[in-house]
Amino acid sequence: MSALAASVQARLSARAPGLAVLLPGGQRLGAADARVQLTLSDWASLAHLATGQVGRLGEDYVEGRIDLAGAMRDIAEAAGNLIDADPTQPERRATGWWHQLLRHSRSLARHTPESDAKQVEFHYDVSDDFYALWLGQRRVYSCAYWRDGVRDLDAAQEAKLDHICRKLMLRPGERFLDVGAGWGGLLLWAAEHYGVDATGITLSKNQHSHVNRVIEDKGLAGRVRMQLVDYRALAETQPFDKIASIGMFEHVGRARLPEYFAKLARLLAPGGLLLNHGITAGGTKNSQLGAGIGDFVERYIFPGGELLHVSHVMAVMADSGWESVDVENLRPHYARTLWAWSDGLEAHLDAARAASSERVLRAYRLYLAGSAMAFERGWMSLHQVLAAKPTGRVGDGPVRGAQSAYPFTRDYIYRR
Repeated sequence: MSALAASVQARLSARAPGLAVLLPGGQRLGAADARVQLTLSDWASLAHLATGQVGRLGEDYVEGRIDLAGAMRDIAEAAGNLIDADPTQPERRATGWWHQLLRHSRSLARHTPESDAKQVEFHYDVSDDFYALWLGQRRVYSCAYWRDGVRDLDAAQEAKLDHICRKLMLRPGERFLDVGAGWGGLLLWAAEHYGVDATGITLSKNQHSHVNRVIEDKGLAGRVRMQLVDYRALAETQPFDKIASIGMFEHVGRARLPEYFAKLARLLAPGGLLLNHGITAGGTKNSQLGAGIGDFVERYIFPGGELLHVSHVMAVMADSGWESVDVENLRPHYARTLWAWSDGLEAHLDAARAASSERVLRAYRLYLAGSAMAFERGWMSLHQVLAAKPTGRVGDGPVRGAQSAYPFTRDYIYRR
């Protein structure tokens, strides 16, 4: 074991001088004044440390084989420094055509209506009380928008909700659909501030119950509704004027993405707008992050989630008949949002443990801080793609090119 310990000592000195390791036998590796300490109860964890498999180290922490001491920002920084290779690059053995075919088949199989419902339940139905501790007042579980002068999470989330509504040019009386509406933040904001007739859909029973209670409490039952339904089963009898898909396509899967955007196109009236907002890959070929990070997220946080580069998303949208008219990268905004969530969770550890479990708490402590670090380093990104469904004609006149509601200038978004 001495050779392995020596290897870890060298790694710590070269890559993570702020990290110390306490071995099962009592030996300490790393600097005496290190800000972060890992205490190992299982020798296998030392091998994960020696090879930079930070995802496996995360699993060891969740399962109680190691303990962590230190601030989450320091822990995330140390974990990122331990990784040998660029985690946005696919493994060499995973680039052949046979692997692509296998990945496509697996993506199809893991994103049926039944499996998607189970995956959503695993993540979003952990506990409403747990999420309420750190998501903010409106429980908006997506990237906030930190405008100049905005200092707190709630204000940044309201700025994001308004930014989306402005991009979509929402008008009173329009039929608005929010796909994957979460705890109703955007749905309710659009109805209360823009006067739309709003429909939200989710597969989470907890979210469905919560939003319908809020709708009743606010007296919005006449023009706001939340449905417990898979997007594939949503009726197409009356088209919507505007659609938002916020943090949704990551759960759809690469193989189902053409089906998803084709469905949204059928749900939208000609000339209408779609705002597609979601996490995108930092690399063009990886479906998850390396060094075991993607496997950790799959097991403990988002089963079934897949990372896609924005170029792939836009190509699929184009093949489905959408015209992308505006693209905005909010990557730094998501890093800041995740740190706000992480700080909120760290401030309520005892309450979070009581609302979920020690295992869930440990997983989310690592997930939030690790994701913030990953966005800071560009391993992941966050894109808003505003797209139009062209009409192909003007009013009742003859076909005269692709028309839509978009004015082809950004002035209307930022003008106050």
